Amino acid sequence: MNINATLIFQGIAFFIFVVFCMKFIWPPVIRALEERQKKIAEGLDAANRAERDLDLAKEKITGQLREAKEQAAEIIEQAKKRASVMVDEAREQAKVEAERVKTQARAEIEQEVAAIKEALRVQLGALAVSGAEKILGKAVDAKAHDQLLGQLAAQI
Repeated sequence: MNINATLIFQGIAFFIFVVFCMKFIWPPVIRALEERQKKIAEGLDAANRAERDLDLAKEKITGQLREAKEQAAEIIEQAKKRASVMVDEAREQAKVEAERVKTQARAEIEQEVAAIKEALRVQLGALAVSGAEKILGKAVDAKAHDQLLGQLAAQI
């Protein structure tokens, strides 16, 4: 065969091959490429969404952490105030108790002083009667002169 006929047959065969490829091979390859491109785009979009979600979650966590710190500081402040109030209440109760103990002690001291004064009056009255007996040289009846001894003890 001739070189021209070979070239023409090869050209026709190549043209048929190109038409066959364009008709049956290129559409599935193009579809596969488009699907692959679509999946890659979706993957990138998902990665971007995930990154945005991660940033939002970080911001939310930061906000919650800040709120937790503020609440902790508030709780600590309330505890300090409550402790201060409790200390003040205890101090006031201690003052009231101390005042009550002082008052009770003063009352007891006054009672003891009154009892001692009364005992001294009785003893002084007895001494006065004894001294009067010695001065008069005769027995003085304490029961008979009870009113007089009472006045003497009141003056003392």
